[in-house]
Amino acid sequence: METLSVSLKERSYPIQIGAGLDYGSLLCKVLQKLKDVMVVTNETIAPLYLDAVTKSLEQAGFLVRSCILRDGERYKTVDSFMQIHTALLEAGYGRDCALVALGGGVVGDMTGFAASTYQRGVPYVQLPTTLLAMVDSSVGGKTAINHPLGKNMIGTFYQPKAVLCDIEVLKTLPEREIAAGMAEVIKYGIMESRDFFAYLKEQADKVFAFESQTLITVVRSCCESKARVVNEDEQEHGRRALLNLGHTFGHAVEAFLGFGTWLHGEAVSLGMVIAAALARKRGYLSAQDEQDIIELLTRCHLPVLIPEGMQAEDFLKLMRHDKKVRSGVIRYVLPTRLGDSAVFADVTDAEVAEVIASCASRGHAAVKRGQN
Repeated sequence: METLSVSLKERSYPIQIGAGLDYGSLLCKVLQKLKDVMVVTNETIAPLYLDAVTKSLEQAGFLVRSCILRDGERYKTVDSFMQIHTALLEAGYGRDCALVALGGGVVGDMTGFAASTYQRGVPYVQLPTTLLAMVDSSVGGKTAINHPLGKNMIGTFYQPKAVLCDIEVLKTLPEREIAAGMAEVIKYGIMESRDFFAYLKEQADKVFAFESQTLITVVRSCCESKARVVNEDEQEHGRRALLNLGHTFGHAVEAFLGFGTWLHGEAVSLGMVIAAALARKRGYLSAQDEQDIIELLTRCHLPVLIPEGMQAEDFLKLMRHDKKVRSGVIRYVLPTRLGDSAVFADVTDAEVAEVIASCASRGHAAVKRGQN
């Protein structure tokens, strides 16, 4: 087992990565003096892992109840958020309880948000079950639910007590989920490490083959990057904004198609393609680097083409609701070269429209990614 740390003084916590983790004994170390635990999961994950996690926690002395949500981004809503609160209240849990998020990014975000607001805040732990959640959303304390007008528009910054990444659970994921996670993995290479990008070009096939050491290396590398950024800028006043590479365009795609039509990682993939094209147009990125990005995303079974029917005006309208808008100005994260990136507030709508038209000319992706 490998252990990293997010260092935020009294809010510091471990990230533990390995195969076959003993959740109960690990949580005893971070949830001392707490007995009441609510495991929040969804209807897809529950049949796979809930019994085993519950047994492990009970053997460690915890009193465990569960809350099973509906599965999917479209259920990342105030209704699901309230379902968690209702389960806690019906169980009679007080401020001396803890929540455990067993699932992907949607479960993790909603559980963290519920934990931050239940009786003004109770502890929670992340047990991510998707690659995307392990390398990104489970680390850093961003919690949220969606609003029909924008993704993650209602939420808090609230750090977990621990993140436990058991790569064994990834073996039950369909290829589409692994691919979605790889979008966030590739993001770290484009954003800050050309060497890591080169490693992924060599090793990506091993991720899809579930080669354990490669998975551990990938998860550890991404968590190290995320932890380093969060340590420096917990609430996204500066450097942490770089983690949004591909997300401003990607969130617009998710909202346009309807949350859940494309997986989050799929939308981020396309968002990074558009960001790379914009960086190329501005002279920041070489033609070869742009092509390398597109080729690696394609090799990882990710979309690189704009959905049919989505126009530049759709992007611009939806991006106005992005959390990164300041004083009406959309702030874009662009690669300045492969392995480096920056935030730009001087990108004009005309530039964006021209780049989106250029990307659209490459062809159209099928809206229903699951049919591909």
